[in-house]
Amino acid sequence: MRRFTNFAALDWSGARGERQRGIALAVASGAAAPELVRPGHIWSRAEILAWLEEVAAAGSDVLIGFDFSAAFAFADHGAYFPEWSESPAGLPELWALVERLAAADPHYEIGSFLVHPEARRHFRHGRGDVGELFEAGTGRLRVVEQYQRVTKQAASVSNFNLVGAAQVGKASLAGMRLLHRLRGRIPLWPLDPVPTKGPLLVEIYTSLAARAAGIAAGRSKVRDGAALDAALAAFGSPGTGLRGAVSDHASDALLTAAWLRAIAGDSTPWSPSPLSDALARTEGWTFGII
Repeated sequence: MRRFTNFAALDWSGARGERQRGIALAVASGAAAPELVRPGHIWSRAEILAWLEEVAAAGSDVLIGFDFSAAFAFADHGAYFPEWSESPAGLPELWALVERLAAADPHYEIGSFLVHPEARRHFRHGRGDVGELFEAGTGRLRVVEQYQRVTKQAASVSNFNLVGAAQVGKASLAGMRLLHRLRGRIPLWPLDPVPTKGPLLVEIYTSLAARAAGIAAGRSKVRDGAALDAALAAFGSPGTGLRGAVSDHASDALLTAAWLRAIAGDSTPWSPSPLSDALARTEGWTFGII
C-alpha cells in the first residue's frame, strides 16, 4: 500500500451564499499535530477549489478526505435517476450533468439542478414537497450506505433527502461541481487507481473519526480544545494546544485529518469486501467503511 506523508480533511457545506462557516480544512503532516488551513477564515467553495487546484499543480503528496458523497444510489435500479433519459452511466458523467444544469448558479450552488423538472422528481425537497420518485422511508441508499447500517459503522441519510440537519444531498451536489472540475487533475478512490505519487481524493464521514476516537454515537461533535486533544490522543497524535471553545467544523476537520493518518497505512480500508468494479464506477465508496 502506498504511504502518504500528508493528510487533509475537508468539512464541507452546500448552503447558499458565497462564504460558509460550515467549511473547514485541516492538514496533518508527518507526525505533527493537525493544523487548520487559514484558521479563523470563512471559506468560500471557490477558495477550496483553488486550494485543491494548487495541490494538484504542485503534485503534493497528500491524501485528501472530503465530507460529502460523490454519487447517488445506482445499483438498486441500475440508474441514478430512473425514468430520466439523461440519467448518467457513471460518476464523471453524473458530475458533468450536475454542472451543466447548475452552471449559471453562483458560488457552486445547485438550485438550478434541483428545479429541473426531471431532477426534482427524485428528491424530498421539504415537508409537503416530495418528488413522486422519492422512495418512502429513508429514501434510496448507496450500497456503502446500506452496508454501514447493517454493520452499524454509521447511519447516513439518503442523498435524495434535502430536509433536516442530517441531510447531505445539497452538500453532495455542490461537491460534485468541484469534482467535475478536478477530474483528470486529482484521482478519486476507488473510481481511479491509487497513484504512485501526488494527491488522492477519498470520500469520508467525519463521524467515523469521532467514533474511532471513542466518542459515542450521537455525541460526535467536539466543541472544546481539551476534548479535541483527548480525542486526538486516541490516534497517537500530538494535541493542537487549543483551549476553550472550538467550532465543531474545525474539530471535525482536525480530528479526521489525524484519523486518516492513523488508518491510511493499513490495507483494510482500501479493500472493503462489498466493493466491486461496478460500484467503483457508479457509486464509489466511503473510506473507512470496512
